[in-house]
Amino acid sequence: MAARGHVQDPNDRRLRPIYDYLDNGNNKMAIQQADKLLKKHKDLHCAKVLKAIGLQRTGRQDEAFTLAQEVAVLEPTDDNSLQALTILYREMHRPELVTKLYEAAVKKVPSSEEYHSHLFMAYARVGEYKKMQQAGMALYKIVPKNPYYFWSVMSLVMQAISAEDEKLSKTMFLPLAERMVEKMVKEEKIEAEAEVQLYFMILERLGKYVEALEVVRGQLGEKLTSELQSRESKCMSLYRKLDRWPECNALSRKLLLNNPDDWQFYLSYFDSLFHVIDESWSPPEVGDHSAEGEVESSVAQAIRFVEDRIRAEEARGARQRRGPFLARLELIRRLRQRADPEETQLGDPLELMFQYFVKFGDKPCCISDLRIFLDLLIPAQHVQFINRLMETVPLSTPPEGSVALPADIKALQRHLCVLQLAHSLGLHHSLDMQHSIDLINELKTRYRHGLEFGKSCLKTELQFSDMYCLLAAHVYVNLWKETGEEWLLWSCLGLLEEGLAHSPSNAQFKLLLILLFCQLGAFEPVVDLYSSLDAKHIQHDTIGYLLTRYAESLGQFAAASQSCNFSLRFFHSNQKDTSEYIIQAYKYGAFEKIPEFIAFRNRLNRSLHFAQVRTERMLLDLFLEANISSSLEENVKSMGLCPEEEDIPWADMRDNRDLTVLTSWDPKDRQLSEEHRRLSLEEEALWLRVRALTLRLVGSLAALSPPVAPRNSEKTAENGVASKPDTLRSLLKQLETALETGRAFTERNVQYPFLGPPATRLSPALASGSCQCQASAFHLVSDLQDLDSHGLEDTTEVQTRIGNSFKSLIAQLRELLSKCKGDLLDVKDCQCKTKPILLENLVFFVETVCVVLWVSSYCGSVLRPLKASLQKKKKKKKDTNTTTPAVFSGYQEYTAALQALLSEALDHVKGLEACVLAVKLEGLSLEEHSLSEDERKFTKTVMEKVQSSYLRSLQEVGELLKKRADCLKSLKI
Repeated sequence: MAARGHVQDPNDRRLRPIYDYLDNGNNKMAIQQADKLLKKHKDLHCAKVLKAIGLQRTGRQDEAFTLAQEVAVLEPTDDNSLQALTILYREMHRPELVTKLYEAAVKKVPSSEEYHSHLFMAYARVGEYKKMQQAGMALYKIVPKNPYYFWSVMSLVMQAISAEDEKLSKTMFLPLAERMVEKMVKEEKIEAEAEVQLYFMILERLGKYVEALEVVRGQLGEKLTSELQSRESKCMSLYRKLDRWPECNALSRKLLLNNPDDWQFYLSYFDSLFHVIDESWSPPEVGDHSAEGEVESSVAQAIRFVEDRIRAEEARGARQRRGPFLARLELIRRLRQRADPEETQLGDPLELMFQYFVKFGDKPCCISDLRIFLDLLIPAQHVQFINRLMETVPLSTPPEGSVALPADIKALQRHLCVLQLAHSLGLHHSLDMQHSIDLINELKTRYRHGLEFGKSCLKTELQFSDMYCLLAAHVYVNLWKETGEEWLLWSCLGLLEEGLAHSPSNAQFKLLLILLFCQLGAFEPVVDLYSSLDAKHIQHDTIGYLLTRYAESLGQFAAASQSCNFSLRFFHSNQKDTSEYIIQAYKYGAFEKIPEFIAFRNRLNRSLHFAQVRTERMLLDLFLEANISSSLEENVKSMGLCPEEEDIPWADMRDNRDLTVLTSWDPKDRQLSEEHRRLSLEEEALWLRVRALTLRLVGSLAALSPPVAPRNSEKTAENGVASKPDTLRSLLKQLETALETGRAFTERNVQYPFLGPPATRLSPALASGSCQCQASAFHLVSDLQDLDSHGLEDTTEVQTRIGNSFKSLIAQLRELLSKCKGDLLDVKDCQCKTKPILLENLVFFVETVCVVLWVSSYCGSVLRPLKASLQKKKKKKKDTNTTTPAVFSGYQEYTAALQALLSEALDHVKGLEACVLAVKLEGLSLEEHSLSEDERKFTKTVMEKVQSSYLRSLQEVGELLKKRADCLKSLKI
C-alpha cells in the first residue's frame, strides 16, 4: 500500500489499521474503520481514499469513483493521499487520472523532485511522450541529474518511434535528441553505460552507422560493459549494415580465436567470407588488412582456419567443444550451395558426422546438432549412415529373440540419438505395418528398461528413456494416419498415459495427449493436462490455441469459458504490466528495452489469438446467457459491443502461435513448411472474420429495439433506429462474401502436418450448413425490417418472402440435425470406434438454434404490434370478412415446427447419452494387439476418460438445448 513514512505523524498512526485491513484483503473492515475515522476527522483525505479502495475491491466502483473525485478536486499534496489515489486509479484502469493529480501537485509544490518524478512516470503509463519530454527537462532544471536529462532525450526518441510520419522522425525528433546528447558529450558529462546505449540507439535510427561505429570504438564505447562482448556485437552489426565485410570477417576471426565455440561468430565469419570473395577483395600492399586486423579472402584460408580450430580442440583431450566440428559441416553446406569443388578438401560429410557422433553422441544435444546437416547425405547413404552409427553403440549381447539393451545412461543416450536420426531420415516411415509394430514393441521394451536408470529421479525430472516412449507414440500416430485403424490411436494414448505416470512433468507427453484427445472429440481430460503444463505469461498467446480451438466445438461450454478467461486475463493484464516494465526501464536506465516493451505490447494487442478468444468469448456468453438469464439487448450492452465499429486490426494482425511446440522428427517433406504457415493464417483469419461478423450481426439485431409504434413515423428517425437496417444489411453482405471466400478455401482441401497447426472450424461449419442457416436467419431480419417500415398493406411480396424463410429455416435446421445422427462411441467386434464429427455438428446445431431463436424473438416483436393494430381496425370497422395475412399463421406454424424440432433434438441427445453410457469398455478385446496387462490397464483408463468426456459434452449441450426450448414457449403473437 501507500508509504507510511513519518511514524511520528499522528495521521499515519490513525491510518495504519486501514492499511493493514486492505493489505490482508479484509476490505469490509477497512471501509468500517475508515468510516469511524472520518466521523472524528472529516478532513482526513487519505482515509476517504482508502475507503474508496475498499469499495472498489468489493465491486462498488461507482461509489469508489465518486469518493475519490471528492478528494481529487481538492488537489491534495500530502504523499499518503496521492499514493492512495494512484493505487485506486490503477485498479480502476484509469491511469490518465493520475497525471491530473500530479499536474496539480507540481503546480502547488513546483520545487518537489518527488512530485515531478511521479508526474513523469504518470505520463509514461499513458504514453504521453511530448509531456514526458517537458516533465523530464523541468525535473532536470530543478535537480540537474543526468538520468532526468536522458529521460527527456528518450522521450524524444519515443516520439520519433511512435510518429506516423517517418520523415518527421528523421528530420525533427531524432536530430533534436542527437543534439541534446552531443551537448552532454562535449561537456564531458556522460556518466553511465545507459547514456552511451541511448546515443548509439539514436545514431542507429538516424542511419548514421559510421558515427555510431566511432562512438562504440571510441572512449565512450569503453562504458559498454554490462553484456559480454557488447562492443564487438555492436561493431559486427554496424559492419554488416555498412557492407564492410572485410572488417566483419576480421572481427569474427578474432573473436573465434578467443572463443571457438561461439556459433553466431562462425555464421558471421562465413557470411563475410563469401561476400569478400564475391567482391574480389584483395589485401592492401602496405598496412593492415582492415581496422579489425587480418582478413581471410579465400576458401583455402577458411578451410585452414576451421581445421586449425578443430586441431586445437582435439589437443584439449576429453573436454572438447562442439563449435569447430559443426563449423566444418556448415562450411561444406555453404560450399555445396555454391557448387564449389573445394568442398571435397574438408572430407566426406558421412564420415565427419560419424566422427562427430563418436565424440558427442552421448550428449542430448547431438541429435539437434546433426539433424540440420542430414541433407548433406544422399538418400543412398541413409541406411549405411545409421548402420555405422549403430555399430558404435555399446549394447549388451541379448539372449535369443530378445532386444540388446544399453548398460548405462551414456549408451542409452547414444542409442536414442541413432533412433531419432533414423526417424528424421524417414527410415521408420517407410516400414510396413508388421515392421512398424515390431519397432513399436522394441521401443516400448527399451523405454521400460530405461526406467531403471531413473529410479532416483524426482517427479519434476524427466526419465532418461522418455524419448523412446515419444518415438513409439509418433510411430503409432503415423500408422494410424495411414491405415485409419483406431486401435492404434487407443494404444498410443495408453502408452502416453503410462509415460506420464512415470514422468509427470514431461510436457511433450502432455501436448501430444492434448492433440490426440481433441482428435477423438474428448475435451474433459485436456483441461487438466493443459493446466498441469502451467503455461506462463506469453505462453497463453503462443500455445493457448491448443486449448481454445476445441473447447467450445466439442460441447464443453464451461471449460471453454474458463479457457478463454485464462487467455484474456493475460492479454488484459499485458497493458498494465508493460507500463510498469517501461517505468522500471526509465528508472534503471535500460533505454534500449523501452521500444522492445512497446513493440511487445503492440504485438500482443494485434495478436490473432487475442482477437479470436475475445470474439469466441462474447459469442459463447451470448449462446449461454442471452434470453435465458437476461435479454439479448442487456447482454450486448454489458459487453460494450458496437456493431458499427470494426475493432479487429485486420491489416496488422500478428500470428504469435508456436506451431512447432510439439517435438517432431519427421523428414523434411513431412515437416511444417512456410506455405503451411501462410495457409493456416489465411484460414484462421477467414474463420475469425465469419465469427466476428456473426457477433456483430447479433449485436445489430439487439440494437433493433422491440417496436411500439409503426416504424414509418418521424420518431423512428430521431431515435436513430432508421439507420440500423443499413448496418445489418452491410454486415450481412460482408458475411456472405466471407462465406464465399471460406467455401473457396475449403475446396482447396489443404492438409497440414499432424503435428502442425490444427485446422479451424471453417470446413465442418460450412459442411454442416450451420453458417448458411445463420445467414438465412439474418436475411429474415432484413425482410422483417421492410415489413416493419412499410406496414402490412404494401408488403405482400415481403410477407411471401418471410413465409418462405420460415419454411426454409426449419428445413435447414432439420438438415443440420440429420448430420448429428449416428453413434458417437461405437463398439463392434470388440473394437471401439469414435465419430467426433457428430459432436461438432451437434454444437453447430445448438449455436444455430440460438441465432434462429434470437431472430424469431425479434420477429415476434415486429409481428405482435402489427397483429394488435389489425385486430383494432377490424373491431372499429366490424368487418369479420377481412382475411388475416398469412404471415401470422406462418409464424405460428414456424414456432410450432421449431418446438417439435427442438424436442426431437433433445430426444436425440438423450439417446446419444444412453448409447455412450451403455458402452461396456471391459468387453473390448485388446489382447490381439499384443498389449501387456499394464498397457491394457492404461488404455482402458484412456477409453473411460473419453467416455466420461462425451457424457459431459452431451449433458452440457442437452442443458443448453433445454433452456432454449423453454425460451421458445414465450414466442407467441
